[in-house]
Amino acid sequence: MSAEKDPTPPSPPAPSTTATRLPPIRPWRQQTPDGGSVKQTREEKDAQVRGVASIAAMRDAIRAAARTLPAFTEAPRIARPGGAAFRARAAAGLPFIVTGLVGRWPLSALTPQVLGERFGDAVVRARVGDYVGTAFAPDRAMQDMAMRDYLALQTGDDSLPPYVGNLELRELNGLCHWPSWFDKMGPPRFWIGPARTVTPLHCDYDDNIFAQVWGEKRIFLAPPHHDEFLYVREANPMLFGSPFDPEAPDYDRFPLARQAAPVEVIMAPGELLYVPAGWYHQVRALSFSLSVNRWARALPLALAAPAAGGASLSSACP
Repeated sequence: MSAEKDPTPPSPPAPSTTATRLPPIRPWRQQTPDGGSVKQTREEKDAQVRGVASIAAMRDAIRAAARTLPAFTEAPRIARPGGAAFRARAAAGLPFIVTGLVGRWPLSALTPQVLGERFGDAVVRARVGDYVGTAFAPDRAMQDMAMRDYLALQTGDDSLPPYVGNLELRELNGLCHWPSWFDKMGPPRFWIGPARTVTPLHCDYDDNIFAQVWGEKRIFLAPPHHDEFLYVREANPMLFGSPFDPEAPDYDRFPLARQAAPVEVIMAPGELLYVPAGWYHQVRALSFSLSVNRWARALPLALAAPAAGGASLSSACP
């Protein structure tokens, strides 16, 4: 994927004049010409929100805990656990899939046609061009358009199709009935796109629940401590990316990646994946897909137990 050329994005129709506007496009990772004080302030705020001494200490604790995990070979499927059962399983630090939940959401009952009819005026922001190759750059190409125009786009070649990803769509929030497994969660983020849309390998240092509403997606998962094999670089203190592609591994360019062990998971409509903080994941749509995720805003559940060092990590918070 990283070798794909930068395609010319299709020219969509002009968005509806009645559509609500999105905020101006800004670099998603801000530069810090002041010597890093902006970054430091942001990191201190992130640490305070999660109740830890520092984000760097939390990352180290996540990697250390991952080294004690059993080998991960598949993501088990669990039928609609209650809150206590979910948290107990999540505390073990391994990904798993929840069934019997997302299919009950009102959003799951909609079709792309109905979505376009009911929410066609909503403005979406699509990633265009080589958004895989620029995924962890300070800036990348985006294009705003009305939802109906995005859903009507056709791509007639093998280039990367435009991808609506990581976007807040408040119009759809009421159609998702999230379980109360976490005390504090970020807003829902929507991901809409045809087959071949992809998010390259990366990790977020927050617990993540990822709901597959329509379509199928292929997800590769690798544990946090395999970062030493994945040639990672920091995009921001909570996000690290890797240039390694587990779908098309280039071991000549990335020889250490032979020691990584990414596990493939196919997500079906109506399933929800728990991705523990720090786990690397790559996501590709196998068919037209709608997904929604939320990140927790607290100490990762794998660190919450004293045995994992969570107590000392959080008690050191100023």
